[in-house]
Amino acid sequence: MSHSDSNHFFDKPANVKRLMLAFYICCGILIVLDFVIHRHTYHPLERVWAFYPIYGFIGCVALVVIAKWMRVVLMRDENYYDRDEEQRLDAMSPAHAQEDHHVGH
Repeated sequence: MSHSDSNHFFDKPANVKRLMLAFYICCGILIVLDFVIHRHTYHPLERVWAFYPIYGFIGCVALVVIAKWMRVVLMRDENYYDRDEEQRLDAMSPAHAQEDHHVGH
């Protein structure tokens, strides 16, 4: 049996539904507890209902936006590293370059 033939836990839709149901139940419990448990706040904004979920959502959106910006700044074209290898091989003697070129491929 190959690795691709094996069944994983999340391959079954019923397991994914069970996990999502568990997450929804946990979220519901936390919402109810937000009304019951007294929190010791340090900043007035913390007293706002659902402050932490809103704060977390804004933080996640900010991370995605920053990551997209970083991708534009840091991304290189597909053959970025291959160009350096080709330049190195071109600088070598033709016989040696041919021999070295086939070593890693």
